[in-house]
Amino acid sequence: MTSVLAIDQGTQSTKALVVGRGHTITSRGVAPLERTFPRTGWVEQDAEAIWDSVVAATRGINGKVDGISLSTQRGTVVAWDSVTGRPIGPALSWQDQRAVAICERLGHLSSAVEVRTGLLLDPMFSAAKISWLLDAYDPDRTLTRTGRVKVGTIDSWLLWRLTGRHLTEAGNASRTSLLDIGTVAWDPELCDGFNVPMECLPEVVSSMPMVHTAIPLGPAPAGTPVAGVLGDSHAALFANAGWLSGSVKASYGTGSSIMAASETTNANGLCRTIAWDGPAGVTRALEGNIRSSGATLTWLCELLGVSAPELSALALGGSPEVHLVPAFGGLGAPYWDARAVGVLDGLDMSSGRADLARAALESVAFQVYDVLAAVNATGTPATTVLADGGATASDLLMQWQADIAQATVVVSDEPELSALGSADLAGVALGGWSVADLEGLDRPRRAFTPSVSLAAATSAREGWALAVARARLTSTDG
Repeated sequence: MTSVLAIDQGTQSTKALVVGRGHTITSRGVAPLERTFPRTGWVEQDAEAIWDSVVAATRGINGKVDGISLSTQRGTVVAWDSVTGRPIGPALSWQDQRAVAICERLGHLSSAVEVRTGLLLDPMFSAAKISWLLDAYDPDRTLTRTGRVKVGTIDSWLLWRLTGRHLTEAGNASRTSLLDIGTVAWDPELCDGFNVPMECLPEVVSSMPMVHTAIPLGPAPAGTPVAGVLGDSHAALFANAGWLSGSVKASYGTGSSIMAASETTNANGLCRTIAWDGPAGVTRALEGNIRSSGATLTWLCELLGVSAPELSALALGGSPEVHLVPAFGGLGAPYWDARAVGVLDGLDMSSGRADLARAALESVAFQVYDVLAAVNATGTPATTVLADGGATASDLLMQWQADIAQATVVVSDEPELSALGSADLAGVALGGWSVADLEGLDRPRRAFTPSVSLAAATSAREGWALAVARARLTSTDG
């Protein structure tokens, strides 16, 4: 029976699972991972520590495996020396905002970026961060143009360490602002515009690369095929059989990704992306990214000295008139305003801890609603919200999400969807199961339906919209 060693490399930890047919998990490991914040808006990680966390998470894993799958954070960028194998500088997190000025300077590329890559010219995506790294560590591009300096997203870094080959998966590559999502190839004009020599970029491969490892990893001996590679949000969509019509996946992690399979070119403030290059070829999707959702809740828990369940219980007594707009690093979709600032709106002398707790939880639901509304406006149906991630443990938040969005919210009871999604794809590549098997899979879930009227939801949305407008005053007043 086919088993997959599924590696889920996330922002704050790396998880490893042995996954068999029907999402059966027989062994697991985890290793924590740190971020550093050297300046306001700068978020870094240590690329060697990322690799070390993969090794540590797999060290205690037991069982025979037939293949390896990877699900990874996407916009985080690594540059390394191909001779020594050592990173050049820090890994710049997907949350990092240091490239705002580069994006502003390259404003003339915004139309080409949007049309060809499906993305917006924003520092969340990789290209501007790659440009910053090369400016800092290879300013004349001498080492980069010879191919000695390699750059890539986390999937590329891990594939390099595992296989010795410079590769990147199509969906991850589509998040760089350098890939033409129509041709699934690097765009020479955009690479030139960002001053990123194509010699430093990896070869783009399918999401089922079937490339063999050069080293052992946990229970996987050298020569084990890497059979499935997906970005973390793409993997969660795949785990939910998200290719089926009407489904919209919402992942509640450090940030949030709302994604729906769609071939539309009417983005409406969202991004178009490659979901995967899998069994049926290239599947594209609409996506909206929220910069701070679970991170907002973690921040407030630390500020108030409470646990996540305590924050949720505290929020029950809060006022709906207080709004927190967590634009700690600007706002993502559908606003894409890098200069928006965090705002706490609606306070009076009676406001207290409960009001802050409610405002924080509701900020997640409101931000997700903003993206869902944009998805619906493209003509892509969003009839069921498939929710996953740590914050879904709060039934209160999930009920508020259903109320605000006026939609059914279905929460997965499988906590490791990103790992499971990449394992699902790897199993198809290895011949262990089929797409039809995945469509028929019984997935444990719990559902939340709206408990308030559309009029009440509309009123709540209007209060949120006013708070967002205040958060954006510095960037919209000219």
